Amino acid sequence: MIYFDNAATTQPYPDVLETYQEAAAKIYGNPSSLHYLGHQAKRVLEASRRQIADLLNVKAEEIFFTSGGTESDNWALKGLAFEKEQYGKHIIISAVEHPAVKESAKWLGEHGFTISYAPVNSKGFVDLKALADLIRPDTIMVSVMAVNNEMGAVQPIQEISGLLADKPTVTFHVDAVQAVGKIPVGDYLTDRVDLASFSSHKFHGVRGLGILYKKLGKRLTPLLNGGGQESDLRSTTENLPAIAATAKALRLVADRQAAAVSGLIQMRDLLYEALSDYDDVLIFSGRDEQSVPNIVTFGIKGVRGEVLVHAFEKHDIFISTTSACSSKTGKPAGTLLAMGIPVKSAQTAVRISLDDDNNMSELEQFLTVFRQIYADTAKVR
Repeated sequence: MIYFDNAATTQPYPDVLETYQEAAAKIYGNPSSLHYLGHQAKRVLEASRRQIADLLNVKAEEIFFTSGGTESDNWALKGLAFEKEQYGKHIIISAVEHPAVKESAKWLGEHGFTISYAPVNSKGFVDLKALADLIRPDTIMVSVMAVNNEMGAVQPIQEISGLLADKPTVTFHVDAVQAVGKIPVGDYLTDRVDLASFSSHKFHGVRGLGILYKKLGKRLTPLLNGGGQESDLRSTTENLPAIAATAKALRLVADRQAAAVSGLIQMRDLLYEALSDYDDVLIFSGRDEQSVPNIVTFGIKGVRGEVLVHAFEKHDIFISTTSACSSKTGKPAGTLLAMGIPVKSAQTAVRISLDDDNNMSELEQFLTVFRQIYADTAKVR
């Protein structure tokens, strides 16, 4: 089996699973309980929080645990909107956000808020001038993802931070789900960023655990009420085994990042060069420093993306259409359409998302199968 769908989810590291199992078996007390087992669990919880904070260069009290990236995005947008609605009801998101942000914004738009969409250029990068022009006196939030999940474009978070430097009343949220382990923390978690969302299973952690970074002093309306966990902002018993495993995963990814990125660049370049030799191949993603090294998005003219996905699956090679969260809808990639790519071309798009566990031998096998599929689809081109 060859797995090239790491932007959808990664395989947990063995050490991460070991940490999860050990915590589940041995640290089973409720962190809110007053007895010894509760205190033991609380110590592990807070030690994990401190480790994650240190790796992200933030304070421990700025880290909150959620059920995943989708909840973190929902909480960031809705919690901020309800907290600040008395000051304004205008929110700006980029035109290429993940559905967790887009759908949250759409929902807010149906409940009295005004949503504006910052356009992107032909390469998928947010148009800074257009974004600046959208800001109004009643703007309360700007939300822009760090790395686009469909194209791998690294958005200009530092430049947007500069744009918002003299606008302290505008909260800046960054969906950083695809950024961990691919670009430096400082590139997406600047001093101007107020909120940031993360998802454990995107960096070799486990499913069902997310992180929301909330800058000290910033306020959010809780989405969950109850026993007062997470500083009374997210009430529910903490998923301690997953939290401990996530802290381990983040440390391992940070330790391996430099070597991993170097290897990913080599693999990505090989793919680009090989695919570029085919006349009817469309390559949509970039291969420079403004793109993460693990995502290659392409298509074959006249061949729908889902056809390619299933063709490779027959050879035990797993790729995806551009976004796992919307791949079953049959709709073309929203990012491609926002970039001005014609619908017919966008419908061909598939995404290869690599990991440092992949290797050149797998790429060579992929390219051998691709050559066969390319020949087999000639009659529809």
